[in-house]
Amino acid sequence: MPHAALATLATLSGRDARRIARHAPAADAARFLHPAQQALLHRRGWLTMLAPRGAGGAELPLPQVVRLEEAVAAVDGSVGWVLTLCAGAGWFAGFLAPSMAREIIGTPRVCLGGSGAATGDAEEEGGGYRITGSWDYASGAPMATHFTLNARLRRDGQPLLDADGKPRIRAFLVPAALVQLVPSWNSIGMRASASHSYRIDGQWLAKEHGFTIDAAAATADGPLYRYPFYSLAYVTLAANVAGMAGHFMELAEECMRHRRHARAGLPLLDVPEVAAMLQARKDAFMAARTRFYAVLDDSWATVADGAALGADAMQAVQDRSLDLVAACRAAVGDVYPYCGLYAAREDSTINRVWRDFHTASQHALLLP
Repeated sequence: MPHAALATLATLSGRDARRIARHAPAADAARFLHPAQQALLHRRGWLTMLAPRGAGGAELPLPQVVRLEEAVAAVDGSVGWVLTLCAGAGWFAGFLAPSMAREIIGTPRVCLGGSGAATGDAEEEGGGYRITGSWDYASGAPMATHFTLNARLRRDGQPLLDADGKPRIRAFLVPAALVQLVPSWNSIGMRASASHSYRIDGQWLAKEHGFTIDAAAATADGPLYRYPFYSLAYVTLAANVAGMAGHFMELAEECMRHRRHARAGLPLLDVPEVAAMLQARKDAFMAARTRFYAVLDDSWATVADGAALGADAMQAVQDRSLDLVAACRAAVGDVYPYCGLYAAREDSTINRVWRDFHTASQHALLLP
């Protein structure tokens, strides 16, 4: 598909939203994305939207990507999460040798999953590394064609240390054929994300499969690969949480519309205190979301113009991301008690969204 066509598809149409939503209950029950949802991700090219154009990806502007991820998460949290984490892993192609990046991104139905924890070892051996270890929380694991991971470097059985005496860590990209999935995802929410564990038992990799996540080490020239990794992680994760929270608020207001206040004897939305609380939470959410996108757009403009993000700008991205997540938590937490027992039914849409929200917002980066 031409890159221009990919760029035009980096928005969520009503038809695509309905297709994702239609299969969400079945995916939640099956604990993996429905084949129709997977097919949509591949057909739209969204799983490679952060990969370099030179490797066959779309290399879309980050603000466009983040808004798409929020829109998808607002339809179904698991699809949004898999899209975000797997497209994010595709971003690493901008740090691989160009020939390796083209080979990987050119894989049929390519999907990169993985984990950022350094819970394995890479022993130097014969111009490459022998990888052993286990990693958790690889969203979209059953559909992954490749896995990314971080490993501690070793030589002659001894750990390699940096200047501070800490283990040296290197990132790797591994074909799925060398990886053993370990079914482990039993969360109450985000069930269809299938964020299972995986392990590698002494598999050898050529050194070209290793890479360094640093703008100075980027092999692709675009601004995407000069945008700081942690800033990218904050904005993409926060957008997912915002999408789920926005979806929950819409469903919650509909629930409240059909309930009466037991003591006041009025429809809930006619009780002044309840209406004021709901409006305050909606306003706070929208204000935080507006500030979040303003900082995202400004930071992207800085990098796109060729400058590096300074420490203050990176801190602003982190702060506005966490502010948005905090507003989402407050909104969902305060409104949920007014939704009635229907919202506690496991087979209701609002319950699935509530479960997804509370699972996604547990990500370690999103701690207050």
